[in-house]
Amino acid sequence: GRASPPLAALSQVLRLERSRRTAIVFPLQKLERYLAPGTDTARFRLFQPGLAALQRAEALFRSDRGHPIDYVSSAVRMDHAPPPALPEVCFIGRSNVGKSSLIRALFSLAPEVEVRVSKSPGHTKKMNFFKVGKYFTLVDMPGYGYRAPQDFVEMVEAYLQERHNLKRTFLLVDGVVGLQKTDHIAVEMLEEFGIPYVMVLTKIDRASRGLLLKNVLEIQEFVKENTQGCFPQLFLVSSVEFSGVHLLRCFVAHVTGNLPTVEAR
Repeated sequence: GRASPPLAALSQVLRLERSRRTAIVFPLQKLERYLAPGTDTARFRLFQPGLAALQRAEALFRSDRGHPIDYVSSAVRMDHAPPPALPEVCFIGRSNVGKSSLIRALFSLAPEVEVRVSKSPGHTKKMNFFKVGKYFTLVDMPGYGYRAPQDFVEMVEAYLQERHNLKRTFLLVDGVVGLQKTDHIAVEMLEEFGIPYVMVLTKIDRASRGLLLKNVLEIQEFVKENTQGCFPQLFLVSSVEFSGVHLLRCFVAHVTGNLPTVEAR
């Protein structure tokens, strides 16, 4: 397997000086200081686990002999999907939003897990299932929009409606361009089905601070005004710099029931 990249493990992040450490683990908090005075920041700190919770979550994403992390199978139809035996999370988003790159970053402490990342958008044409020991399953869904598979709608709608072990859907949005028309359609679908979901802003290393702040505030306002099933806090991630990856691992562990108590920082 490949070696784990720098900052993939919390132990490496903890060696950094404090402000850099906070920026990696809690990238949303790094933006707080640039907000106008009086801005409500309650939605920036709803999920704020302490170090012990972050470490427990990381252990789930680190494979060993007694805790294998494996690609299980791919499916184009629900009757091809593996049995719904474990709590499950799925990742959906536009074809070039960086979904497979993020999943590879989440699994970077299990380098033997092969998450295919394509240079051309729309590479994922099937639902890809990854089993994390005996704890949960993570599903990489096909991208929507540009170069989406023909049967995307049928595949994804059937999955969202029929998969009773689905605990949370992670809707990935490009942190540089913000919400697009196709993202609005995805939000409408999740809202219509009553599926609990969370928005994750990707590629934050590519956005200037001003642009990122603008997109964060606009999307938070959109979530507040237009959604019922979306978790109010956004998650910001960079698959390149590992910003937000540790926090996202912790949230996945939490929503799948593997981190029942998350003490505040």
